[in-house]
Amino acid sequence: MSTHREIRLRTRPEHGLPAPEHFELVTTARPVPGPGDVLVRNRWFAVPAALRTLIGGGVKGAPFPPVEPGDPLIGPAVGEVVSAPDGAGPRPGELVAHWQGWRDYAAVPVAACTPLGDELPDPVAHLSQGWTAYAALTRGAEIRAGDTVLVTGGAGAVGTMAGQIARLLGAGRVIGSTGSPAKAERLVTELGYDAALVRGGPTPFAAQLAEAAPEGIDVLVDLVGGDQLSAALAAARPGARAVLVGALSGQLDPEGAGNEARVELDSLALILDRVTLRGFSPLDHPETEPEWRTRFGDWLRAGTITFPHVRLAGMDRAAEALREVMEGRHLGAVVVELG
Repeated sequence: MSTHREIRLRTRPEHGLPAPEHFELVTTARPVPGPGDVLVRNRWFAVPAALRTLIGGGVKGAPFPPVEPGDPLIGPAVGEVVSAPDGAGPRPGELVAHWQGWRDYAAVPVAACTPLGDELPDPVAHLSQGWTAYAALTRGAEIRAGDTVLVTGGAGAVGTMAGQIARLLGAGRVIGSTGSPAKAERLVTELGYDAALVRGGPTPFAAQLAEAAPEGIDVLVDLVGGDQLSAALAAARPGARAVLVGALSGQLDPEGAGNEARVELDSLALILDRVTLRGFSPLDHPETEPEWRTRFGDWLRAGTITFPHVRLAGMDRAAEALREVMEGRHLGAVVVELG
């Protein structure tokens, strides 16, 4: 086959969140690998909410450039090697992870491919964002036994993993936040959260947090920002550690472009209580990735952790899937499966 399909950004929305009409499914020439490239046939790719920031023009310092109109979208993917250069590296037939999803085939530099091996029982689990959560808890927050942990955005791709990992690492109490009572119930009944807070409900968020953690919180894994970050820091105990991993309140704001997230904080209280506030990326701790994969595989086989996700079949579902992710319709990660 000399052609393949890819999802491209047709145009940026003038207002509101991107919708399926802002994308196009294009049949085009299959990529031709260069001398140092691996040709990969994609089998699954993830649909991350944070893609909205790249669609909106990106932000300075981001690890990926903005997606311009006419460009194919990007994101984590798992695929099968079709061809590879001679010498060390992935071989035909092997599964690899890379960052050129949203297309049938990808020509990927050897150094940008990660051979999967058999560490995880299901190759799709490599699309979990558990590494982000694990690194944030172990390196960013340096979680301690007995800590009370709050995860904002607890029903998303990172949050559904973070609560489980915090529990496995010895947290005494784990609290999450989400946008609906139905997902809040699932956080408690399916994912081991002790309590779940619902933003926008009849009870103010700060009051819900005070009831769920009357003595305050020791660790914050913040994926949302905004009012939830303000409330969480107001509830921080002396010496608490807050790790800022995402900013979905700004990234998914229909009134903005997804490239800023402003928040009001009481800096004096943070100083007096010696609260640590740290922006965090797992890319700053590459040693945690193999460490995470080993522990994740062991936990999956032992049945002590799950990978909450929804699988949608077909490239033609991808643009609508992105809209559903940005609107918070699903629990956990969303994965598109290609035939």
